[in-house]
Amino acid sequence: MKGNLAQSIQRGVAWSLVTTITVRLGTLVVGVALARILTPEQFGVYAVALTVTTILITLADLGLGAVLLRADDPERLAPTVATLGLVAGIALAGAMAIGSETLAASFGVPHAAPVIAVLSPTLALGGLAVVPYSMLLRNFEQNKLFAASITDFVVGSAVAIVLVLVGFGPMALALSRVSAQSCSTVMLFVLSRRRPALGLDPAAAGPALRFGLPASSAALLSVTLMNIDNVVVARVAGEVALGFYVLAFNIASWPMTAIGQAVQSVSIQAFVESERRRVGGSAGRDPSLAVGTTFVSAAATPAGMLLAVLSIPLTDVLYGSKWTPAASALAALGAFGALRVLLTMFDYYLLARGKAGTVAGIQALWILVLTPAMIVGTRLFGIAGGGWSHVIVGMCVMLPVYLVATYRVGADVSAVVRGLIPPILAAVPAWLAAHWMVNSVSSSLLGLLCGGLAGIVVYFVLVRRWISRIWEAVHRQGSPPVSSDQDRVPSGSREDLGSRRVPRVLPGDPHRAR
Repeated sequence: MKGNLAQSIQRGVAWSLVTTITVRLGTLVVGVALARILTPEQFGVYAVALTVTTILITLADLGLGAVLLRADDPERLAPTVATLGLVAGIALAGAMAIGSETLAASFGVPHAAPVIAVLSPTLALGGLAVVPYSMLLRNFEQNKLFAASITDFVVGSAVAIVLVLVGFGPMALALSRVSAQSCSTVMLFVLSRRRPALGLDPAAAGPALRFGLPASSAALLSVTLMNIDNVVVARVAGEVALGFYVLAFNIASWPMTAIGQAVQSVSIQAFVESERRRVGGSAGRDPSLAVGTTFVSAAATPAGMLLAVLSIPLTDVLYGSKWTPAASALAALGAFGALRVLLTMFDYYLLARGKAGTVAGIQALWILVLTPAMIVGTRLFGIAGGGWSHVIVGMCVMLPVYLVATYRVGADVSAVVRGLIPPILAAVPAWLAAHWMVNSVSSSLLGLLCGGLAGIVVYFVLVRRWISRIWEAVHRQGSPPVSSDQDRVPSGSREDLGSRRVPRVLPGDPHRAR
């Protein structure tokens, strides 16, 4: 790869953020338009089909994209990866199409079967695209990935809007997804200047599968965790409730995805570098996790707070009154979104320490605990109960598990906990101010604007000194301070975590996100 590596990485990160922000904003606008045309039931039917596709597509490349990123000679390995990915994608697509009725019935939404069948070709396309996509990632050519993403968005949005307007209902969304992914796959080959090249080297296939299959299984576990709630809501409450729930989850994901992309772009490599320095002679507990969680909590806590308190005016203004029932789940999912970004930092830390098995075990435990909690919560309190089940399981079970797991590999978890306190304390009066403002006006639009402004102002007034100290520490190439036991107030802190340079690395595959 030509040019300076650090500059390539920084350029890749910048283009990744541009892609994320552009596509997210565009998706928001198109989503608002579609939600005002589609009914919650139609949206729920499509959500069933998309959930099936999202889970199965993690297996389409057999984890071989990561193999190409790590390979010393990717060109020699590329035909084997392309063949294995295409065969796996076609097999999964066939199984999905043939089993569409069974899959739809398992969700309790049998009329989703045709939509599931129509979406099945996307699995074959995902397997076909693994080589050009991975090679663009490997070469830090995020500007070309941006072009492919924009192609996907434009084609998908245009097809969806046209077909919805002429009455295709949820099938319009499925056809738009197939059209968009077909065009973006072609763009990936064009932009990477590659042609589909198939071949099979048995000597290379074995080691590649031995590495890729565990990675693919881990991805499947992670995606299942992020979609098991859809299965539960569909089974327990039906497709109408699922439509409301998925809309609420998508809204809660807006700010958290942006924060998560920024965090992912620096965290794993920073944690790896911290471990190298510790092995090289540093003593004591590793403060780098506390550095990361301090930054994350400062941004994610107010975002989650605002989503929770503004849930009703936000859904009413953007999507219309027919979607107001989604607000009950959004209030909980906003809080969970902030928590989820924080817990993802623990995942990155454990992965940087080589504890992929631990991460997989924790996610398996999460699924086992969350599933019955979701069933009980949804049966008793509807989609709001499902949303709060996420929060309760995350706070009461998973956060302690992650703290123990990271403590065992050397993290300073006491510093982590202390770093979470200032944003949480500041969020309480900020929530009260925003709540009072929302209930003081009669207009949903005014409530959204005034409540959001009040919450933001109160929060940042309370944490301004704390944020200022973080900023000063960054400029000294140090790490952000966290509050001590004697200074647990939002306005400041005394404990410095020490000096840590935070390098940047390439963000992961955006297609893995829910």
